[in-house]
Amino acid sequence: MSERLSFDKLRTFSVHDRRSLVSESCFAEPLAPPPGAVEALLRSIPDLLGGRSLRAVASSLRASKMSSSAIVWGLGGHVLKVGLSPLLLDLMERGFVQGIALNGAGAIHDAELAMIARTSEDVASSIRDGSFGMARETADFLNSAVRDGSKQGLGFGEAVGRAIDAERLPHRELSLLAACARRKIPATVHVTLGADIVHMHPSADGAAIGATSLKDFRDFCAVVAGMEGGAYLNWGSAVTLPEVFLKAVSVARNLGHPLNRFLTANFDQLPHYRPKVNVLQRPGGENHDLRGQHEILMPLLRWLLIADASELSSKP
Repeated sequence: MSERLSFDKLRTFSVHDRRSLVSESCFAEPLAPPPGAVEALLRSIPDLLGGRSLRAVASSLRASKMSSSAIVWGLGGHVLKVGLSPLLLDLMERGFVQGIALNGAGAIHDAELAMIARTSEDVASSIRDGSFGMARETADFLNSAVRDGSKQGLGFGEAVGRAIDAERLPHRELSLLAACARRKIPATVHVTLGADIVHMHPSADGAAIGATSLKDFRDFCAVVAGMEGGAYLNWGSAVTLPEVFLKAVSVARNLGHPLNRFLTANFDQLPHYRPKVNVLQRPGGENHDLRGQHEILMPLLRWLLIADASELSSKP
């Protein structure tokens, strides 16, 4: 057998010294559309294929909000890396977010944005000398928050969201998890052990990570169980969240919750197997697959959601 590695000997460095590829300065601004802008936008988009799907998704989400049905957002880590947190926070304030699900990478980016208003290290260069993933503050903060949260019986997402506020991280206004914790909106984190940089550090506690992530899965099942008339939107998760969503649908139906009338939509640059079958096809319901870059699709969708209804009634 090979000798066990001593993780206590890992060479770490300060996240403040790390080169990050993304900073708040390039993030989206949650601007309101000028009068007539959305009508002009809709007239410029053909009412075919993706254009028709975008209209249908926006219409369904507006109807879900009017009927107080849950709109749940599943977000891969890339969505936060491309500067969309401000738009999601704005949609949360406007009542278009009743639940958020992240993978482990999403929680890391969310925490780093709250800490230093930057995230996304240069993996291609840092992997060469073994410095990839070795930022001390990121691992210490997240692993500590999860350990403390586990002792309190919290889920992963709520534990991190509360810790961001409790420690008064300087850019906490950028954090989705902190905003959800304040508003008591379910924000769940679904972790694959060994897949996230914080698992490389000796401060990682597998029992705490497992307990908090399992609680989040069960909390997510409860959110999905209340999704009748609502929607689930998968943004950029190719494997983890589509798998988690399918299991949550089965749990909800197994326990007798009505889950027949809802919309699912997948937003991504490339077609992937699991979003296609586990989000769009197998659960049933109306579904739409929108191909494109998140940093373009989400601002477009947001304008359609917040526009005056009179602009949406115009035919293209």
